[in-house]
Amino acid sequence: MDVANRPRAFVRVAGPDACDYLQRMVSNDVEALQVGDACPALLLTAKARVIAPLVVWRRGDEDFLLLTEPELGDAVRALLTRMRLRARCEIEPEEHESVLVFDSSVGLLTDFPGARERVDSGVAPTLSDEELEARRVAAGVPRWGREIDDRVLPAEAGLEATHISFGKGCYPGQEPVARLHYRGHPNRALRVLQLEDVPDYDAELVHDGKVVGRVTSAVRRDDGSVVALAYVRTEVPDDAPLALATRIG
Repeated sequence: MDVANRPRAFVRVAGPDACDYLQRMVSNDVEALQVGDACPALLLTAKARVIAPLVVWRRGDEDFLLLTEPELGDAVRALLTRMRLRARCEIEPEEHESVLVFDSSVGLLTDFPGARERVDSGVAPTLSDEELEARRVAAGVPRWGREIDDRVLPAEAGLEATHISFGKGCYPGQEPVARLHYRGHPNRALRVLQLEDVPDYDAELVHDGKVVGRVTSAVRRDDGSVVALAYVRTEVPDDAPLALATRIG
């Protein structure tokens, strides 16, 4: 069983209006969760830019725990507190430890395909941070601060299928998310690439002399090959040869 550390910040939302409030704030269907279940979700701006990726865990009928990136805990808590208005719920930080467990059916449904997340399990990690990063890039899993930031729309990062419900009620950012889903398509999409070297973050990619994308993550594997994640214009064929732009100076 492969186990990896998953650094997290944790925010508790609990009270009589907790479920209704989260249902109005996040992109996935919180009301559909049974006690003990979890789902990935997003906090979005009104223009559908990502504020924070989340995992929402329903611990009780009126008790939810939000798992987010370590650097986003304060921002998530501040936003939810500011927007709470008359909703009867408490919003407070909690301290826990989290791990990803691969090829297991035990744990929370999380934002890493092929893994479950366990909180305060006491299970010791068997994978290094470097091994987890290589596995993440090869699997095409976007990460906050690399593939996900306030420049990126959920559809571009491939998050529609996992983090968004198109059958729930309104939430911030729903209108542009739905409009792009039903009436358009993203101009760029996240791809897994093979490269000859590890480039800098945001290194430009060129096809037929034109800049068509940027590299967001790259790792060198044990066999010496380099696997990368990059945003590439959707009109560029999947099998098109791409090259790193030459930097001058």
